[in-house]
Amino acid sequence: MDLHGIDLNLLVAFDALVAERSVTKAAKRIGRTQPAMSAALARLRSLFDDQLFVRGHDGLHPTPRAVELAQPLGAALEEISRTLGFSQQFNPKDHRGTLTVGLQEHAAFKTLPGLLACLRQNAPEAHLDARVFRARGDALSLLDAGEVDVAVSVPPQSAPGRIFVQPAFEERFVCVVRTGHPAAERPLNLETFLELQHLLVSPEGDRFGHVDTLLAERGLKRKLMMTVTQMYAAPPLIAGSDLIATLMLGVVETSGWADRLHVLECPVPLAPCGYEMSWHRRNDTHPAQRWLRGCIAAQYKRR
Repeated sequence: MDLHGIDLNLLVAFDALVAERSVTKAAKRIGRTQPAMSAALARLRSLFDDQLFVRGHDGLHPTPRAVELAQPLGAALEEISRTLGFSQQFNPKDHRGTLTVGLQEHAAFKTLPGLLACLRQNAPEAHLDARVFRARGDALSLLDAGEVDVAVSVPPQSAPGRIFVQPAFEERFVCVVRTGHPAAERPLNLETFLELQHLLVSPEGDRFGHVDTLLAERGLKRKLMMTVTQMYAAPPLIAGSDLIATLMLGVVETSGWADRLHVLECPVPLAPCGYEMSWHRRNDTHPAQRWLRGCIAAQYKRR
């Protein structure tokens, strides 16, 4: 393959295609027309003698050759940008592209209202695509696949080096029962806690939560009556029953059911639940992405 005189813009186009998996979105990402991006893809295919991207039911899929090229070419572009002191100017009011955010359920309730207000005020032409996912590991797969620009979630055990993270917010755990429940008349002790029937929220669908792990360490077990995967399903279920649930306080406050619930301190010591904002290294220096991350982070600083 003769790389003499290669157009650097082709590599920029390739990097955008890797990130967006769509000719239309890639064109918007780097400020080109769709025909120009299609032409760039045709030239890339000729240059590398490979299809590079093939169309599937959910967008473009990179070939093994494209996957092989993505990391070294992306790293080379970043190095060129740093070496030349390259700086892109970004004006959110002129941005007409799509900004895609992946969030776990509670992060969506906590983040999206303020984020939408930020975009309406500062980037009124931008389109916000919000994707809610359940399991904490989904953030990594969505970021790796380029399906979201940034994710807000409870982090997995560890993030690989290609994923950058920033603390977002914390939520403390409390116990909740319906207003008027006999257990609401006095502070909740461990004996009463174990006597009550429990509702467990498990986004991954497990029937053994963190509370159960801590109890098992003491040789104890609670009475688990019901498991749900959606945490915002819990408040109305608790409000209409004699069950007890251990929930993040923010879920109770945001659910719309707070006036029908009684909050109790949990007799099992639980560390706060930390949420993180994460993004792929390929998006780290992109000006629109940096602006989006700043807009998201600002929602938590106001609280």
